[in-house]
Amino acid sequence: MIRKLLLSSIATTTLITIPAVAQNDQQSIEEIQITSNSRRSQGLADINAAVSVLGQAELDLIGLTHYQEALNRLPGYSGHRNNGQESLNAIRSPILTGAGACGAFLIAENGIPVRSSGFCNVNEMFDTHSENAARVELIRGPASAFYGSNAVHGMINVILPEPGDAGELTLESGPQGSYRMKGRYGRDYGNFKQMLLVNSVNENGYRDDSGVDQQKVSWLYSYDSDNGTQFDGGFTFINLNQETAGYVVGTDAYEGSRRDTNPNPEAFRDSASTRVWTTISRTINDWDVVFTPYLRDVNMTFMQHFLPGKPIEDTEHRSLGFQLAAYRELSNGANFAIGFDLEDTEGSQKQFQPNPTTGSFFLRNSIPQGQHYNYEVDATQLAAFVNYEQRFDNGWEISLGLRVENIDYSYDNQMIDGRTDEFGVSCRFGCRYSRPSDRDDSFTDISPKLGLSYALNDVSTLQIRVQRGFRAPQATELYRLQNAQTVADLDSVELDSYEVAVISAGDGWNLSASIYYMDKDNEIITDSSRINLNGNHTKHRGIEFDLGYDIADTLAVRGVFNLASHTYENDQFSGGININGSDVDSAPNTFANVGLQWRPNPAWLTELELVHMGDYYTNPENTASYDGHNIINLRTRYKYSDSLSFSLNILNLGDKEYAERADWTTFTGDRYFPGEPERAYFAVHWKYR
Repeated sequence: MIRKLLLSSIATTTLITIPAVAQNDQQSIEEIQITSNSRRSQGLADINAAVSVLGQAELDLIGLTHYQEALNRLPGYSGHRNNGQESLNAIRSPILTGAGACGAFLIAENGIPVRSSGFCNVNEMFDTHSENAARVELIRGPASAFYGSNAVHGMINVILPEPGDAGELTLESGPQGSYRMKGRYGRDYGNFKQMLLVNSVNENGYRDDSGVDQQKVSWLYSYDSDNGTQFDGGFTFINLNQETAGYVVGTDAYEGSRRDTNPNPEAFRDSASTRVWTTISRTINDWDVVFTPYLRDVNMTFMQHFLPGKPIEDTEHRSLGFQLAAYRELSNGANFAIGFDLEDTEGSQKQFQPNPTTGSFFLRNSIPQGQHYNYEVDATQLAAFVNYEQRFDNGWEISLGLRVENIDYSYDNQMIDGRTDEFGVSCRFGCRYSRPSDRDDSFTDISPKLGLSYALNDVSTLQIRVQRGFRAPQATELYRLQNAQTVADLDSVELDSYEVAVISAGDGWNLSASIYYMDKDNEIITDSSRINLNGNHTKHRGIEFDLGYDIADTLAVRGVFNLASHTYENDQFSGGININGSDVDSAPNTFANVGLQWRPNPAWLTELELVHMGDYYTNPENTASYDGHNIINLRTRYKYSDSLSFSLNILNLGDKEYAERADWTTFTGDRYFPGEPERAYFAVHWKYR
């Protein structure tokens, strides 16, 4: 019934984009617009949130070939680029791995999550049309009451351009047979506006058998009706076909002749995702009401080359949902918002191993060939929220938010229950994969937020934030079990965050400094017996600096610097060592990004960028580590005329041998995703309208 109601609401409104205002790097903080805090456009200076923005001008300069190239310019972000379009995010956190670790971050496009909250994927940033974004917003720490499960450590929101007159085409050539095309075409017909965004990538990859083909298409529209109702909507379709290069194994294997090899030439990842949405906005009796129905369809198939037997996983889910929010200014001048979110999802997961397991006698007799999993999950997510903000005459402002959310799972196993092969035959040493019986699970969570801000003077503001983030267990953590586990009795992960920040901006400069403390409990882990448990208590502390300064009329510097500490806080034995008090692995204590920009005249802009990644441990016992790296990039844009410009981006200037990701396992020892060598991308930009 819910699905029929949601489908009807979308069908009757046609094909959200929340209004987006492009901004350039010369604008003051008062002019920067964001939507991630309240699901509608606000000035950055008017909100109390740890949010950073990459605007249109900076995105154009970056000319990203991978979204990490943009995100690592923002404070709090230290994600790893893996191979091709893959990634592992980190926002005020270590790199989190495991079946449901992706649930720590909410990835959205125009405020709509790109995956259902119970069906996340660590690589889901490639489901956004980031190459054609008008801006990218990063919330550090738990998101506001307007967003729920999965916005634990932070949120990334890709905002697409407003529809209207546009005519742009970019053609780019790079190394390893890399070709990219990006285009925008739009028209303004008065009350009706539309825009088409396209992006295509084809490259062979710098490592053996690591080619990527990717296509992205978005269509956006807006319509102002005669009765005052506004419609904003569109669709995004993204297709990825990738050959995947796996880890190279051995101490410092990212150096020398092995950096461009691929030990897994058979690995691949195919992914297709579609989203359709409409936002309907109308003022009703002093309430600004915004209603956004949407559809989502995601399908991904890939080889798990990192597992014994190299099984193939096929996952998909289809969602119907809506977001409803109403905003009003009260008689005392306060801003009040109330809303409801509802989403209904049908998901499935299959895992099939086409070939016999190779390796040790134990592996061959515990991992059977054939089908391992085949199950379906129906999920219903329902949430309600309120938000209250008031500014006082004494310079103080208060922000209060509360969200209550429930998610119900209904799991249906399509195979034989238990720890056997697909025919019900037990393995000699017990089969690795275990299939629980049909069951239902329900999780209810509450997320409060308190924010205080005080105007210290005309240019500086003090902000204080106390809030809670949460995530319900993901479907894979509940139903994709291993060894003797037949039921995963899990609770939601909770994180309490405390933060003090100072934001200041003046003529030719801006500065923000934040200090945070986060306490996370009920973290879901997979122990040495491959059993999913609520087994981790961790603490996360850090200081973040974000600075921009005009040294002269033609010279400016901008940069971010991060100090962080992430530690285990409960007794837990790994490799025979109690890791209580140890650093969480894949968590650098320092990371930074600094850019020196030179603009000798309006036609030229050149930036020299330093990317710093500090050293970090690669195992929980803190006995293995990676030394970190410093990378230099050079970017130049030349505007030949109003319609024609050129760009040259040289990445990894000096051909530094480094690792995009370093890891360690008891089976392989040190292993790495090598960083790409020095490479240049030349592009022609034609603005024909």
